[in-house]
Amino acid sequence: MIPAEILERCNTVEECYEFMLAYAAQGHPSDQGSKSGAQIREFLRRAVTAIAALAEGCSKVVKDERLEPAEKFHAFFAVLDRDARDSLAAIDLVLAQPSIGSQLVDNLNASVHLRALLTDLFLVSDIVSSRLVSRQIR
Repeated sequence: MIPAEILERCNTVEECYEFMLAYAAQGHPSDQGSKSGAQIREFLRRAVTAIAALAEGCSKVVKDERLEPAEKFHAFFAVLDRDARDSLAAIDLVLAQPSIGSQLVDNLNASVHLRALLTDLFLVSDIVSSRLVSRQIR
């Protein structure tokens, strides 16, 4: 995985979260019969793909790019991995439901697991972006 892929994965999860906020506000009783209802499962599936192996990919970048202090990065990526696994469990549970209404998505949005992951991703995005910029300046 390269730094740009990490940023792409972070953006995919953030886009899903933004879509979920809008979907939750629409008051749909289910995901059947509306355009956004049809889209909610696709956004969630893309988020699952983006989250999978994210911490592992970040660790690979630290190694490949020889980022220092490596032990600090790896310690944080252990947190990222735990938050990612917890979020995946919640998203997978929602995807397993026969109907995904706005209330269910609102509850997913409120999940501390998903919020922790998003905060982790904001941090990772910022660090990766700043490392890419500093590399371009050199």
